Amino acid sequence: MTIAGRTTFVVSLALSACAVGPDYKPPAKPAASAYTREELPSQTPSSSVAGGEAQRFQFGAELPAQWWKLFESAQLNALIEEAITNYPQIAAQQAALRQARDSIRVQQGVFFPQVQGQVNASRQKASLASAESGLTIAPVSGAGGAAPTQAQLEALLSPFLTNSIYSASVDVSYTFDVFGGERRQLESVRAQAEAQRYQLEGSYLTLTANVAATAIQMASVREQIAATHEIIALEEKQLNLIQRQFEVGSRARADVLQQQSNLATVRATLPGLQQLLSVSDHQLAVLVGRFPHDAEAVAFDLSNLKLPQDLPVSLPSALVAQRPDIKAQEMAMRQANALVGVATANMLPQLTLQGSVGDASAKFTNWISPQASLWSFAANLTQPLFAGGSLRAKRRAAIDAYDEAAAQYKQVVLNAFQNVADSLTALENDALAVGAEFDAETAAKASLDLIQRQYDAGAVGYVTLLTAQQTYQQARIAYVQAVARRYTDTVTLFQALGGGWWNRPRSEAL
Repeated sequence: MTIAGRTTFVVSLALSACAVGPDYKPPAKPAASAYTREELPSQTPSSSVAGGEAQRFQFGAELPAQWWKLFESAQLNALIEEAITNYPQIAAQQAALRQARDSIRVQQGVFFPQVQGQVNASRQKASLASAESGLTIAPVSGAGGAAPTQAQLEALLSPFLTNSIYSASVDVSYTFDVFGGERRQLESVRAQAEAQRYQLEGSYLTLTANVAATAIQMASVREQIAATHEIIALEEKQLNLIQRQFEVGSRARADVLQQQSNLATVRATLPGLQQLLSVSDHQLAVLVGRFPHDAEAVAFDLSNLKLPQDLPVSLPSALVAQRPDIKAQEMAMRQANALVGVATANMLPQLTLQGSVGDASAKFTNWISPQASLWSFAANLTQPLFAGGSLRAKRRAAIDAYDEAAAQYKQVVLNAFQNVADSLTALENDALAVGAEFDAETAAKASLDLIQRQYDAGAVGYVTLLTAQQTYQQARIAYVQAVARRYTDTVTLFQALGGGWWNRPRSEAL
């Protein structure tokens, strides 16, 4: 920077030491000391079944940035890494963040003098009519005192009608940020860039959680399909037995028809499950950035996952600094606050200095010479006097926009605390449900085996057997769903807590 530029910049800082508009104050942290009204246990109940392990809540512990690795599944890790690399929305958000940061550099340019160079060369011919109006032409000698002809006039005046101008100049202008309007605008742009960064973190968190949840959904549906095939095999075995008994006359035709109907009902549940599996498969393909038709098939089972037993849970006082959606909304507040200052500064005077230095000559050879030099300097002070009330209305609108952003911030915080509370209580209830559903499945299977023997012996009717079969079918599917729900709610907890992005190494920054 030149000495003149440094001087101008220092003067600007001195004049703009005080910026109008309210200085931004971060919102106070919520006074909540817990997520739920009732005190949460230190760990969930446990049961000696797959997916029934106890989960311990570690309040105040740090959530790892790659929380999905707590499931200890190399297959899940590979899927999430592929999604982070290939998912278009992440690339779009990264481009939006770069754009927002470039906007900061654009706004910073207003704090320096604006310098433009100009070089002009022009040649022009004036109108003969305009020249005649100011001239008295003497009779041309040898023409008998007659007035000159048009051709003679053009030949006579041609040197005076045609001229050339060569000029070069450097123009400098600077508007002093006397009341800090430009600084408030820069603050607004910076806040917008920060909001975009947190939106990127939010997209990253949503993507990783969706991949994990979709993989768990696929595994759950696959196990439900396997359980349904198991039930179908039992139903087919029962149908074969009843048909043989009917053939020897020990069972009625109605029993055969009823069993056929029951078998068909169970088989009818398969297409719906297959569709759920296909939808999950297609969704997972898109999440990893591939078309459904060329994505590799994923054979994902719940047995590939290990239920995380130590769950880090952020303290309520730290949640507002960790959730990307909360931080993005806070930056929206800061942006709105800065725009109040911008609207205020627009109502006050603005001081602009302009200067120009250069050369101008009618001959190219004399273009750069002391005689051809020129310069100008001007100071301009403007003050809005009357704008129909629009400037005051814009300031009130800016204040209203800040109030809106502040109210939305409170809503986002409330929703975040609800998300965590829901996830924590869900995990406790999921643990109870897994144990209860396993007990229900075990009891239903034992009951079905007993009633089957009684039915074979003729001690109970077919309706009793049918009821036992349906009970076991429902209990078997419910157990699979309960285990999957526990894994999914664990993912939801990590997402509700913010995903640990703040613990990511700088080398892995998005």
